[in-house]
Amino acid sequence: MPARTDLTFLSAGVPCAAWLFTPEDAGERPHGIVVMGHGLGLTRRAGLERYARRFSEAGLAVLVFDYRGFGDSGGSPRETVHVRRQLADWRAAVATARSLPGVDPARVAVWGTSFAGGHVLRIAAEDPAIAAVVAQCPFTDGLASAARLWPGALLRLLPPLLDDLLRAATGRPPRMVAAAADPGTPALMTGGDARAGYEALTEDGTPPANRLAARSGLSILAYRPGTAARRIRVPLLVHLCREDALAPAGTSRRHVGRAADPHIVEAPVGHFEIYQGEHFDRTVTEQTAFLRRTLTAP
Repeated sequence: MPARTDLTFLSAGVPCAAWLFTPEDAGERPHGIVVMGHGLGLTRRAGLERYARRFSEAGLAVLVFDYRGFGDSGGSPRETVHVRRQLADWRAAVATARSLPGVDPARVAVWGTSFAGGHVLRIAAEDPAIAAVVAQCPFTDGLASAARLWPGALLRLLPPLLDDLLRAATGRPPRMVAAAADPGTPALMTGGDARAGYEALTEDGTPPANRLAARSGLSILAYRPGTAARRIRVPLLVHLCREDALAPAGTSRRHVGRAADPHIVEAPVGHFEIYQGEHFDRTVTEQTAFLRRTLTAP
């Protein structure tokens, strides 16, 4: 069984917590490595270990990390999405992966799901040394995602958002809202199976915290990472959820289809169904084969 060890790296001087999964034949030859990050408001403990172990069992090293302000990483304010900072964390994680003993720095892939599925498009577009990309149910366009919300959902979010922006301007702690909730509750995600699916993303029976600073909404709305896909020149595997109420599949399909070498797989499921049961098994099997093909030395 692949070994899992704790690891810490610095991003802008702040410690980021990570797990390093090492394949059983570590030390025999340099390995490719997969760098992994989670979606909106989530951490590595919300279901990513299952993916990482499958990739490591296939002979790859895997680095799974928490963003600053989330999970076991340092940084403040806590539980606040800031796109530029998260992209900086990705760059620091990739640099760390390339520096690890036993890793071939020319064989680094990035894997992101949901909000991080957008991040990996940006990272691969700006870093031509990335060897491969996996984007699962990727968030590609903030405006397209916002358009899927009922006007009432946006109106309910407006008062806490304005209050939190005032708090940010005056240096006070953030005003929190639910990351995912049922319709009728102020939250950043309310479509489809948002609350139930979000809270099911756990490996130890403890649901995610399900809270984010309301100010995160502006960062999310303005983010359009899908536009970077046209600059990606390496193999790109994208798993789309056809019934996705949070990251519209049609918009993502148009964006990622502009990459040089996209392989797009669609499933007739909602945003959170892809993490469970047969959908997880099928998806992780396809991702493992793709990563072995693109990261294993000839």
